[in-house]
Amino acid sequence: QVQLVESGGGLVQPGGSLRLSCATSGFAFRRVSTYWYRQAPGKERELVAEMTTLGAGTSYADSVKGRFTVSRDTVWNTGYLQMNSLKPEDTAVYYCSARIDGVTHWGQGTQVTVSS
Repeated sequence: QVQLVESGGGLVQPGGSLRLSCATSGFAFRRVSTYWYRQAPGKERELVAEMTTLGAGTSYADSVKGRFTVSRDTVWNTGYLQMNSLKPEDTAVYYCSARIDGVTHWGQGTQVTVSS
């Protein structure tokens, strides 16, 4: 059974940092691309970062480029999203996802709130 479980969200002041984790099970983690999305209230879900198959490459939304870094630990089958220099507009529920055999699987999400 495919599972993705996010953690690490919380309340942080502008300029602060958080590291989100995505613990996975039930699939060959290192062989699929994984994604981080976010959804702010009243807005559509947007792609924030991607790590391609076997960690060969990464890409980021322009709004987070230079501030966010995606990585993975293939021993623990866990993905990470390091978020630095956080801004109020980064406030959202953050989701990790993986596309396996044509099906997109999602975690439950973790809330990130950037506020003073």
